[in-house]
Amino acid sequence: MSSVTKRISQIKQPYGGYIKLAEFEAVQLIDEQELNESENVHGTIIGMTVDYLSRFLMGTDKYDAFRISMRGASIAETLFHEVDAIDKANLFFSEIKGLDDNSIVNACKLVTFDVWVRNTPFAVNAKKADQINPNEDTIHNIRVLVERCISFWKKYGPILEDGFTFEPDGYTDIVTSGDGDYLTKDTLWDIKVSKSKPKIKDTLQILMYWIMGQHSGQSIFSGVEYIGIFNPRLNMVWLKKVAEIDKNTIHEIESNVIGYRSDSIDIS
Repeated sequence: MSSVTKRISQIKQPYGGYIKLAEFEAVQLIDEQELNESENVHGTIIGMTVDYLSRFLMGTDKYDAFRISMRGASIAETLFHEVDAIDKANLFFSEIKGLDDNSIVNACKLVTFDVWVRNTPFAVNAKKADQINPNEDTIHNIRVLVERCISFWKKYGPILEDGFTFEPDGYTDIVTSGDGDYLTKDTLWDIKVSKSKPKIKDTLQILMYWIMGQHSGQSIFSGVEYIGIFNPRLNMVWLKKVAEIDKNTIHEIESNVIGYRSDSIDIS
């Protein structure tokens, strides 16, 4: 029983990966904004903060945007007796209003509760909200990354679904969880905020999401022909038409990585 990301860490990909980044069309976006160097918050926290703030500011209900964080706080307090976790989460949540400094700081603190959902065994030893105090450089960078995400979606959107899962038929006995970032009319998108270009684990992740969407039984995935990655830190887009990916690669991921036992999907 694994999440998508955990499953990727368990398997050995072919040399160069199942799908190479060089096979994607790369597009460099241009703006006048610059990022600072001296961040003092882990990239995982920054990534979740950028993701959830972007969703909220583009119209997603605030609770829906931060629902994993709020659920994590509930798990932390009710199951693991973390004192005042729910009250703290509610306070942070109430202070998130936009892209002002206070909102960004409180969003960073709130997303620390995600670990109780995403990686529960390690949550007890993870950094707590009161240990997360973003400096000016970090706050500035998060603001820029969110603004770049919003600009990106004006060009590549509109978004039809965000934070989607793959019920009823997309999960297997091997891959039991995992949620995608964004879905537009014809593309399944993943957002990365790392300082380096996507790696083979990232290209496999987005392809697994596409495959799981096709198996899910949900009609929203039927017209999705492309997979895409956007990194607002690098301000770069990578796009790949799934029909151009070798069918044997798709089928190997279906059976050996995800663990489907039924007939393979038709990607023609």
